[in-house]
Amino acid sequence: MNPREAAGPLAATFLDLPFGSPGGSVELFLDLYTGEKPFIPARAFMLAPAGPRPRTPDGLGLLSVGGKCLEGPAFSRYVTHLRRALTTALKPSEIGVLHLHHLGFGATPALMRALPAHPRIALVHGTDLIFAEAHRDQLQVLRVTARAADAIVVPTGAMADHLLKLAPQTDRRKITHIPWGIPDRLIAHPPTRNAHTSKSHLRLLYAGRLTAEKGVEALIRSVATLQGAELSIAAPNAQFSALAPRLIRAGVRARYLGWLRRPRLWKAFAEHDVLVMPSTTLEAMGLVALEAQACGLPVLYQPVPGLSESLARSGMATNFTHPSTLTQDLGRLRTEPDLLPALRQAGFTNAARYPLSKTARGLSDLGRQLI
Repeated sequence: MNPREAAGPLAATFLDLPFGSPGGSVELFLDLYTGEKPFIPARAFMLAPAGPRPRTPDGLGLLSVGGKCLEGPAFSRYVTHLRRALTTALKPSEIGVLHLHHLGFGATPALMRALPAHPRIALVHGTDLIFAEAHRDQLQVLRVTARAADAIVVPTGAMADHLLKLAPQTDRRKITHIPWGIPDRLIAHPPTRNAHTSKSHLRLLYAGRLTAEKGVEALIRSVATLQGAELSIAAPNAQFSALAPRLIRAGVRARYLGWLRRPRLWKAFAEHDVLVMPSTTLEAMGLVALEAQACGLPVLYQPVPGLSESLARSGMATNFTHPSTLTQDLGRLRTEPDLLPALRQAGFTNAARYPLSKTARGLSDLGRQLI
């Protein structure tokens, strides 16, 4: 599909994260709105990182606003500064619709205040819900956004259920299910797999942020008791450096791959046997798992909301909080000769259901309906 076929009204959208921040939400944002031929035409913004101004993809603007925080009077001042920067950067007559990525944080209230008369599509991500549970001001922002949005997009039914627990007054009729997607080119042309699989050990890969909700502590405890498995970690450097002492204390030898950008990450998927996803709370969709599946890498995952829906039987559910269960499941992957090939095929079939072009088409169609 030609990206322009999905083009809808010009969107204004903003992630108040520094450009270069890790995470599936960031990759989805850049996939949708930036590049020479973006799927969705937009005025898209992120925060300018500290230091020299980086080279950015076509279509991405950077706002030099400091003071990012989550609550209290400082949060109100931060939103005001973001709103002023957006008011300077945007021409209201050019914008057709607002895409509010994250129902919380500072970008969403700032964008709504900068362009108060435009239709609003709010897109729920997992971090919105996690931070709303932990911070009173973020819960308030989430509830205000849910009321003010003309449409609320969730990638999985689990995200809708969780949102309604936090904001029970939300009008359910505004909620639309549009799954997140992975690059069409990855589905069409995945990297060639390294066919080597040892019967004596499995090459495990963890890829993503090393934050508490990602289940890193459970992974360390489980891997410390494993026999016949080698662990590689692809994560932000600073986060891995902070984790390294705990790995040493637990006696876990992990190979650090660095923080890999595409397509290097896709190549790493093709060089391992299993992706491990020990998330403890929820995942909006688990894009890294879908990209791994597109590369022929089976996924071993904790069945938390979001992942259970997007992966289901195409992956292998386990319990990272019980090392004996994980050991048993990894043993099956080593000793049952048909299991890994079956998971590879099921995973690729599952990943093919979620092309990014389909996500873009759904969002663009929704935007047209609101104008």
